[in-house]
Amino acid sequence: MDLILWRHADAQDGEQDMARPLTNKGRKQAERMATWLHGHLPKGTRILASPAQRTRETADALGLAYEVEANLAPGGDAAHLLAAVGWPEASGAVLVVGHQPTLGEVASLLLFGESSALSIKKGGVIWVTNRVRGESPQTVIKAAMTAEML
Repeated sequence: MDLILWRHADAQDGEQDMARPLTNKGRKQAERMATWLHGHLPKGTRILASPAQRTRETADALGLAYEVEANLAPGGDAAHLLAAVGWPEASGAVLVVGHQPTLGEVASLLLFGESSALSIKKGGVIWVTNRVRGESPQTVIKAAMTAEML
């Protein structure tokens, strides 16, 4: 299974956290990353987004259908995210558009076996896959990219 963790792009500050839209900078970040993702996403990739406006606007930049998943809202946890995507048993690829610190915690848990404060830049992606070598399950980094690098 491939799991692509995409942190929402830069958003406006505001008291209504779930309603914060992307800034102009954020829209550009989302567009750049969406262009890169279009060239790399496997056909049939399942896309999940948090219900927050900034994540939906980030996902909208792809121009592909996606599901809004309540368990991906700000304040969610790694266990609920991994359950929502079916890691590691699901087949194919899943793209999650979500938030810090949850995305970083998921990446840390999968890569290092423990949840720690790993940070993903706004608009950035960490792409991992799983495999078994001998009898040992492994998580492999396929890509780590920021919008500024594109």
